[in-house]
Amino acid sequence: MERISGIGRWFAVVAIAEAFTWAGLLAGMYLKHVSETTALGVAVFGRLHGAAFIVYLVVASIAWIRLRWGLGTFALVLVAAVPPLVTLPLEAWMRRTGRLAPRDDASARAVRVASTSGS
Repeated sequence: MERISGIGRWFAVVAIAEAFTWAGLLAGMYLKHVSETTALGVAVFGRLHGAAFIVYLVVASIAWIRLRWGLGTFALVLVAAVPPLVTLPLEAWMRRTGRLAPRDDASARAVRVASTSGS
């Protein structure tokens, strides 16, 4: 198993937190708008998800620079934060393809070549 860099680990943690706060917000919206029982879930998870989303954007931007992701990977990371829970499979894919590993010039080139060849 390949090592994960410090910023890669932060990205993984924040991506998972973003997904879980999304799920909490969805549950809160169900309770507020469908069952009409309480708005507390939206109040709590709305704030948590908003904070998690902002942290996700900041950490993703730092990881983009430090881990030398291509623009396409960074765009995918940004788009994945919009639909609920998509950051979970994204994080697994990024880990599996070595995009969260420490980068030196040779390994960064290898990931870019592998990603353009369909791997």
